[in-house]
Amino acid sequence: MSGSEVLKIEGELTIFRALELKPALLDEPAPSEIDLSAVTEIDTAGVQLLMLAKRTALEAKRELRLVGHSAAVIEVFELLNVAAYFGDHLVMDSSEKSK
Repeated sequence: MSGSEVLKIEGELTIFRALELKPALLDEPAPSEIDLSAVTEIDTAGVQLLMLAKRTALEAKRELRLVGHSAAVIEVFELLNVAAYFGDHLVMDSSEKSK
């Protein structure tokens, strides 16, 4: 996987899959985009894993973008108010429209 690869996460992004997904998010070469369009469920462990991936990318001075947010991801990001942490304009724009 080159630095321009997209990692598509399918199914649950929960505590039950965090250990399985962690290497795909953090090992080199790491993805530059994470596609969340097929995420059916996400919990705080999943959010923490995405935050760790983002922090790791920033420390390595590389870009990491989250794209294609599923409804489950948008709901949890809005509930936890973490969209700004990811610089996630798509989610922030959708939350503004729902007000």
